[in-house]
Amino acid sequence: MNRLRQIGWRRGGLGLLVTALLLLGTAHLFADEPEIALTIGEPWEDMRQRSSATIDPAIRGHHWFRVPKSDARLRLVDPQYGFVTPLARFFTIGFTDERVDGIRMSPQIEPLLLDDTLKIVLDLQEQWRKAGWIPIRVNYDPPFADTPQWRARLRNVNQGGTSYWQAGNKYQVMMVVNRFRDSRHPTEERYLIKLQLAVPWVPQ
Repeated sequence: MNRLRQIGWRRGGLGLLVTALLLLGTAHLFADEPEIALTIGEPWEDMRQRSSATIDPAIRGHHWFRVPKSDARLRLVDPQYGFVTPLARFFTIGFTDERVDGIRMSPQIEPLLLDDTLKIVLDLQEQWRKAGWIPIRVNYDPPFADTPQWRARLRNVNQGGTSYWQAGNKYQVMMVVNRFRDSRHPTEERYLIKLQLAVPWVPQ
């Protein structure tokens, strides 16, 4: 995972995310919250067998990604650092040589109001904190908080926020929140959350 891939996610991933959320609307495909349960670096077929959400096989000898066949939540399978997200509609799982190598997702099924956005973001941060993850780059990208300052920053369409968290030398998460104009709710402030999970790629 290098700097170019990070930049690509920031620029290109948002377009894919918005397309997924808008084209699929707000319908839930399953009521029992199917999940993708994985750990970074494991064989792709191990992830497929463990997960209750359906996803296609990897392609031998390729570096690419797959998308679950339904809305699904992510469960990171790790005895120390594990966590669970809400249902996601935009959800890509990358592979290299038939092994899981990274996640790009939005832990929501539609653009959310600010209160609902903060609820998800703060819950994820609390899961990471309790599991021993630590926030990194805090001088530049501090953890999210429900404060007047953070709310003003997120409401600013030119700012938004980013936070990085790391689990030992095993995993790193980048979480980004931005305001989003939702044509279905033109008078409301709506927000998108983006997560990227992989082995550490940004220096602490």
